[in-house]
Amino acid sequence: IMTMDKVVGFADLNVYKSLYQAMLKVHKEVLPKLPPSEKFGLIDQAGRASKSPCALIAEGYARRTSGKEWKKYLRDAVGECNEMIVHISMIRDLYGGVVGVGLCEELISTYNICGKQLYRLGESWNSL
Repeated sequence: IMTMDKVVGFADLNVYKSLYQAMLKVHKEVLPKLPPSEKFGLIDQAGRASKSPCALIAEGYARRTSGKEWKKYLRDAVGECNEMIVHISMIRDLYGGVVGVGLCEELISTYNICGKQLYRLGESWNSL
C-alpha cells in the first residue's frame, strides 16, 4: 500500500529530498576528489548544476498556483538533472578510479529518476 505524505512546502516533495541528498553527495564525495585542474571545469559546472534543481523547485513552488510558470521551473529542473547526468558520466569516465564508478552510477540513476519524477509532477499538477 502506497501512502501519500502531505505536502506543506517544497521541501516535502520526495523529488526535492532526493535531489538535495544527491547534491550533498556530489559536494562531499565527488567534487573534493577531482584534480585541481578541473576547478574551473567539472568542479565548477557540476557544483552549480547539482544545486540548481533544488533551487528551481523552491522558486517554482512559490508560483505553483500559475500552472504554466510552475511547469517552466520543473522543465528547467529536468534540464539541470540531464546536465548532471552528463557531468557525472564525464567524471565516471575520466576519474572513475579516483571517485568510484559505483558512486557515479548511483548518482546518474538518481538524476535520471528525479528527471522523470519532475516531468510527471508537471504533467499531473493540474489534476491534483
